[in-house]
Amino acid sequence: MGKVRYLGASSMWAWQFAKLQHTAVLHGWTTFSAMQDQYNVLRREEERDMIPMCLDQGVGLTPYSPLAKGRAARPYGEQSVRSASDEVAKAFDRDVDRPVVEAVERVAAGRGVPMARVALAWVLAKPAVSRPIVGATKPNHLADAVAALDLELTVDEVAELERGYTPQENYWW
Repeated sequence: MGKVRYLGASSMWAWQFAKLQHTAVLHGWTTFSAMQDQYNVLRREEERDMIPMCLDQGVGLTPYSPLAKGRAARPYGEQSVRSASDEVAKAFDRDVDRPVVEAVERVAAGRGVPMARVALAWVLAKPAVSRPIVGATKPNHLADAVAALDLELTVDEVAELERGYTPQENYWW
């Protein structure tokens, strides 16, 4: 059985990952089998290059921040103690993200479930995603994460969640 090699790539382009995989093959090393990237309903830039490459190479995706630092888990404009003080979390308070957050809220209300469950179900249903890092800080976060495993979004719900997304030019921060 080969070793599992894992790569965190929050600041890596797909072409750089391709070079790493190629170098491993050239030298007979174990290739990477898992990738950790930021991926959620508000940050989908990895869909351009990295996720297709991971699918092609058989690399599983372990997304961090699947709830967009909590932004996809509460109505737009609502703040938590963390979101008010965490500089990275503040990067998710952008007007361009409002349509997506509101779509998560509508789908969740229609299903009668928390927004977090819908946002996690969206991530879990995506190709290459093997296991998101949920970053639970409260017991109910774990309950929502587990319940998201059983929530299957319809094609129409997925379309609603994705419709308002605006691609970002540069998302490294």
